[in-house]
Amino acid sequence: EVVTLGLAAQLLRRPDVLLLDEPTNNLDSVARQRLYDELDRYPGTLLLISHDRALLDRMDSIAELRDGDIQFYGGNFTAYQDAVAEAQRAAVDEMRNAESQLKLQKRQMQQARERAARRSGTAARNVKDAGLPKIVAGKLKRDAQESAARADEVHARRVDDAKARLDAAERAVRDDDVIALDLPNTEVPAGRTVLAATGLNIRRGGRTLFADNGIDLHIRGPERIALAGRNGAGKSTLLKMINGDLQPDIGTLTRGGGRIAYLSQRLDLLDEQRSVLENLMAWAPTLSITRRRHLLAQFLFQDNRIELPVSVLSGGERLRATLACVLYAEPAPHLLLLDEPTNNLDLVSVAQLESALNAYRGAFIVVSHDERFLDAIGIERRMTLPRCASECS
Repeated sequence: EVVTLGLAAQLLRRPDVLLLDEPTNNLDSVARQRLYDELDRYPGTLLLISHDRALLDRMDSIAELRDGDIQFYGGNFTAYQDAVAEAQRAAVDEMRNAESQLKLQKRQMQQARERAARRSGTAARNVKDAGLPKIVAGKLKRDAQESAARADEVHARRVDDAKARLDAAERAVRDDDVIALDLPNTEVPAGRTVLAATGLNIRRGGRTLFADNGIDLHIRGPERIALAGRNGAGKSTLLKMINGDLQPDIGTLTRGGGRIAYLSQRLDLLDEQRSVLENLMAWAPTLSITRRRHLLAQFLFQDNRIELPVSVLSGGERLRATLACVLYAEPAPHLLLLDEPTNNLDLVSVAQLESALNAYRGAFIVVSHDERFLDAIGIERRMTLPRCASECS
């Protein structure tokens, strides 16, 4: 509620300009909607930083900061996406045309050089056969060489121009690569019981956390479940009980034979001092070094980035490194627990997370208030926890 109270305090001051930095981070769905409604009613100028696509769709214009430059787009986030997609299609077409033009200019330059060489050889034989004086023959040779050099210079300039055009076209094409994976080892048969929990509850301050008869949750096969509820309802606590970090005081919990992987909001599964490659070696010890490098390349780690310690990685890189280790762990996970995985991620990293989860073939439970993210990863079942009476995480 801190963000909501802070916004209310600012609005009571009736500012002409309101600046907000990631205002929906850590807000539940109800609090997000309340924030959206307040901002819709705000009459002044609003400038915000956000990766919340639903919030961005309420804006009048989008300013994109990228590679040190800022570009403005009229309309909301959907209009921005359409404009970027159209610009990317044009940029890709321009790049292909520039590649073809460069090949053509190189081919023409090579052909011109070959013709000049043939003419030079023919002219030399003709001069010799004609018996011209050396001074005349020398002048003819120099004239031919200068003509060939000028022609070569023209073709070289055309090649340089074509290279410059290609460089400009390549810079215009975005490198927001997505993760493309095949994860057969994570597959869970449709009928297999992954988790069976009945009447789960835990005591906090002398009271039980969950109301009524506790939590019942049965997962069979590769189900994709969204766990919802107000902040304080006990979503993280439930995930920790499923993972075995907390023991329930009441109820029964039976886990299937597959591995469970828990990705907390902090992405703290990896050894901070080890490199990305060393972490993957620890999680998947039987993979060859070549295979590990290939897998990390699939997660967009190129060149010496795999040798960097986890502690210096960006948020997106840390996410990709964690996913690489978790998804290729030995044994592979059959149940993923994800707690607000999109918090503090930029939109490119969110898209990469969506790609990885769509390639995953096991079951997962995800806590998220980002409806666009939930739609993108194919949620099949939703479970809502009522707000608990006692204080919880």
